[in-house]
Amino acid sequence: MKHSVLAAAAIALAVSAFSAQAETLPGVRGVNHIGLTVPDIAEAESFFSDVLGCEKATSFGPFRDDTSTFMQDLLDVDPRAVVNQITLMRCGFGSNIELFSYDAPDQKDVRPRNSDVGGHHIAFYVDDIDAAAAYFKEKGIRTLMGPFPVNEGPAAGQAIIYFFAPWGLQMEAISFPDGMAYEKDGGPVLWSNTSPAE
Repeated sequence: MKHSVLAAAAIALAVSAFSAQAETLPGVRGVNHIGLTVPDIAEAESFFSDVLGCEKATSFGPFRDDTSTFMQDLLDVDPRAVVNQITLMRCGFGSNIELFSYDAPDQKDVRPRNSDVGGHHIAFYVDDIDAAAAYFKEKGIRTLMGPFPVNEGPAAGQAIIYFFAPWGLQMEAISFPDGMAYEKDGGPVLWSNTSPAE
């Protein structure tokens, strides 16, 4: 009896694990792009290309609906919102960036901090964190403390420095050329810009 209960529990766990795997997003391959609404799209294009080295792939727009609820139904924005322009940027071996220029009757100008719900940042992998910090200083880019080396815990091996776009978007430069400590434990490892196929 005891063995049959254990066997039943093991089968139930196996079935629930299989069900959890089967219920993930079908065909997902990874992050395609990060969308950002910016106050000045020309300034944003220039920053991402001239400072960070991304390449502009294309721009399109405007999109609007002056009589119906298309914008609300598609994007969950005010029905009279206007997407003036969308620009797609390719950023090396990483996620693409999609820049939006919007006008909307209820538009807010709030820049959340990391500690706020909805706070966010974009991290760019660099080969040399000290060279990146020197570059930011030379370009007059606002940075926070750093580069900061992480020497303990599962993330040991990385070094970071946070920096800001001219309109206040918080970003991060990160480097871990010899990997991070957690990788030695086995199991899944984070996708890497330096070995994108692995």
